[in-house]
Amino acid sequence: MKPTVAIVGAGSLATFLAVALKDASFTIAEIIARDSPRSRRRALALAARVGAQTVTAHSAALDATLLWFCVPDREIRGAASALAGHLSARAGAQKKNRVPTKVRFAFHSSGALLSRELEPLRKAGIAVASVHPLMTFVPGTRPSLTGVPFAMEGDRAATQIAQRIVSKLGGESFSIPAARKAAYHAWATMTSPLLLAFLVTLEEAANAAGFTRKDARRKSLPIMRQTLANYSRLGPASSFSGPLVRGDAETVAKHLAALKKRPGAREVYVALARAALRGLPVKNREGLSRLLRG
Repeated sequence: MKPTVAIVGAGSLATFLAVALKDASFTIAEIIARDSPRSRRRALALAARVGAQTVTAHSAALDATLLWFCVPDREIRGAASALAGHLSARAGAQKKNRVPTKVRFAFHSSGALLSRELEPLRKAGIAVASVHPLMTFVPGTRPSLTGVPFAMEGDRAATQIAQRIVSKLGGESFSIPAARKAAYHAWATMTSPLLLAFLVTLEEAANAAGFTRKDARRKSLPIMRQTLANYSRLGPASSFSGPLVRGDAETVAKHLAALKKRPGAREVYVALARAALRGLPVKNREGLSRLLRG
């Protein structure tokens, strides 16, 4: 059976996830928001889209099978503690009427933190897991979840139900050991946020050549798209081109000289060129290494 879901939070991830679950025929029972005007407004808008109730941690009915936390990392444990306290209070009141709590599972979607952030709920007998989609969610976009990897770590019962849900969403599940979660998230951060940091630096280098940032984006996209297509089909080594693969130290020296007035871009260029020497087929490795040390 498909679990009913209560979403904790109403930001970009919560909005995307709630709509995706609704589209996959999951019932969204509640959107649990902070007791602030801004949070309530966002929660009301999201609840209207998915047919849910808007509540706070203190007014939630908590009659869903699954609590899914989509709040900033620093707020996960506090939110879990608040809801665990609310569940405990409800359990005490319900005991007289012999009505058991329906909540059986709790997930959070932090890429860096472990399932133990939900320990207050685990102590209440709820199976917990961290379930992190390797995807970027920003306002104004709605990426497809088809084929998107979800990293999972936590209690067996929780990860099993998470695998079923992810499958219904079109994603793919994989387990990540607790000891490797931080390294996993470092990799994940490099795939999108730090990739954007590189692209901003690319615009800076283009500006040194006389192009506006807008022009740089437009003119760079065709070669970037082809590079990604090559990387996907051929792998990194067979996709590598340019002066480094030819061992052309003279051209690299000209690049470094041209970027002297753009130290940020030059620093990134050198760091990436050194990475190429470590992991890609490069000719004249010794000469290039000397040049990049200077």
